[in-house]
Amino acid sequence: VQLQASGGGLVQAGGSLRLSCAVSERSSGRYFGGWFRQAPGKEREFVAVINWNSQSTYYSDSVKGRFTISRDNAKNTVYLQMNSLKPEDTAVYYCAGSSSVILSNIRNRHAYAYWGQGTQVTVSS
Repeated sequence: VQLQASGGGLVQAGGSLRLSCAVSERSSGRYFGGWFRQAPGKEREFVAVINWNSQSTYYSDSVKGRFTISRDNAKNTVYLQMNSLKPEDTAVYYCAGSSSVILSNIRNRHAYAYWGQGTQVTVSS
């Protein structure tokens, strides 16, 4: 399974961006799709994840209410709609995937086997 992230860019505080993560056609579609981010000098942190049928979504406290994760299994794509962006959201955003993740591990980056290359999001103040 290969993942390709896109959609990053430079935006002013309060603005919006939508990230996309295209999953290779060889995937079955039954996977958890997630987003993590890594700011300079910091560890990679959990942002959001969605299960294979979109019935369950999870968010970090720092983005809850501002970001929305979704997916289109017909297009093998996972999205992250980011609204009300803040300078502290500046980071490289990575999409991640896994065929199964237990609930207690949902925010653990080590629980995800597949990773995209990352896309830079910069929010200016």
